[in-house]
Amino acid sequence: MKRDEISAEPALPMAATVVLLRDGAAGLEVLLLERPHHRGSFAGAWVFPGGAVDPEDFAPDQPAAEQPAAERAARREVLEETSLRLVPGSLVVTACWIPPASTPKRLRTWFYWSKAPAGTITLPSEEAVDHVWLRPQAALDRHASGTMRLFPPTWVTLNALTPHSSVDAALHAAGAGEVALFESRFGPSPHEAVLFWQHDVAFADSALFEADGPRHRLETGALPWVYTRALV
Repeated sequence: MKRDEISAEPALPMAATVVLLRDGAAGLEVLLLERPHHRGSFAGAWVFPGGAVDPEDFAPDQPAAEQPAAERAARREVLEETSLRLVPGSLVVTACWIPPASTPKRLRTWFYWSKAPAGTITLPSEEAVDHVWLRPQAALDRHASGTMRLFPPTWVTLNALTPHSSVDAALHAAGAGEVALFESRFGPSPHEAVLFWQHDVAFADSALFEADGPRHRLETGALPWVYTRALV
């Protein structure tokens, strides 16, 4: 999607997720939070800070302006979940994720990248039980070894960050590119462990799983997961 054409399934409630980045000794690092293990939609998973867009996030004079509302929610969630304070204008929108129709709680979630502000991270126990700064590839390696639980949006975002050596490089690339739309669908048996996105040849018909054509899918049946993006 072009940045002036951002819109997707407006009937779905919204959420906002923030990928906080910093320059570490070995290169770009990303903040991940571990959710409580016995409750919540992402129990036991490592995630980026984020949450639902509340009615209060909409400005009274802009009740239909979803991007300003999502950005306010993004900054609010970061503050609530980490105690770090993001300033307006520090977020770069990179993607919109729409869960499969079978998902119990469907929220179309806007993903933002941002340089992490200075400050000490404080975790509210009801939201997160641990946090870690990791190189994106290190997080993917932990997931591949079975020691870190990730959900597909987190995994794909980490994969997108792996080519970047610094925060400036990542944010420059994010700001120069289009906003990615991930409209998701799980394949039925025998491909229920495959997540398809809208440009995949088999997105509408899993019988085309092996057919020639564009690919945009994540195979999650075994570790390590296999991501294929070949749209031409």
